[in-house]
Amino acid sequence: MRAVVFERYGEAAEVRDVADPEPAEHGVVVRVEATGLCRSDWHGWQGHDPGIALPHVPGHELAGTVEAVGARVTGWRPGDRVTVPFICACGTCPSCAAGDQQVCERQTQPGFTHWGSFAQYVALDHADVNLVAVPGELSFATAASLGCRFATAYRAVVQQGRVAAGEFVAVHGCGGVGLSAVMIAAASGARVVAVDVSERALELARKFGAAQCLDATSVPDTAAAVRELTGGGAHLSLDALGSPGTCAASVNGLRRRGRHVQVGLLPSPTGTTPVPMARAIALELELLGSHGMAAHSYPPMLELVRSGVLRPDLLVTSTIALDEVPSALAAMGAAPGAGATVVEPWR
Repeated sequence: MRAVVFERYGEAAEVRDVADPEPAEHGVVVRVEATGLCRSDWHGWQGHDPGIALPHVPGHELAGTVEAVGARVTGWRPGDRVTVPFICACGTCPSCAAGDQQVCERQTQPGFTHWGSFAQYVALDHADVNLVAVPGELSFATAASLGCRFATAYRAVVQQGRVAAGEFVAVHGCGGVGLSAVMIAAASGARVVAVDVSERALELARKFGAAQCLDATSVPDTAAAVRELTGGGAHLSLDALGSPGTCAASVNGLRRRGRHVQVGLLPSPTGTTPVPMARAIALELELLGSHGMAAHSYPPMLELVRSGVLRPDLLVTSTIALDEVPSALAAMGAAPGAGATVVEPWR
């Protein structure tokens, strides 16, 4: 099969022929019909994830058809249309037993712990725990976004953030996850303030339901601007980019007893990111993490997609071929981009 491979962190990846994967006894091999390009893939390529072994094939947002099935898999067969959370759970650890597969203690992650979906085929573990059926009316390009950016945003806004109608929600960073969060929060009845440095990203945020858009380059203090726009601060704020600046702005832009959800990855040389804890104490803020979403939590989200309340298809702003991935991956460091880029490996 053809796949995107990098041999060294931060150096140019290339498309080459590699061996086809084989399914584990509990797993499947999926023919990848579409896979998203995510900022997490860029972090992996840069060497920010210690679990990656070189050489490596990145990619973790995917949808396709089951090609081969392991001997112990009971719920799936070749030809099934599927997607999968980027966290593949074991199904048996204490966290999984509690229903918290998104923080599984023995998790695997395509594109991180093993070769991923920037390829024509990908192996996935514990299929009976992790696969999600893709409805026939949903395109593979749309379904691919559900495994990371859209499902991650849904859990961050609805389950972790506990969004309520009428609340002010600030979204810092309007890439794939951020725009998904804007759409989900607006559909929940919240008043969304979208924050970004890109005019194009803010245009899309407005299109997807943001009530107000804030260009972070136009104000000296983003958090103060959010507090002014919301009459005292957001009830819920998300850092959907992942930087010390956006994390601090998200926390500092909250009102009393507000909720911050950290969605974007926060790599740092020391492994620790400064957070304005004095404000968190004084205002009794909640600081929450959000790490994907378990497969069993997909049905309510899929129902909203089926009914047209949520439109992840509108978030797909570009489609590229496998040969274009190395340059697109490298470009993410300078400009994370607005909307979602989907790769079609068989083009």
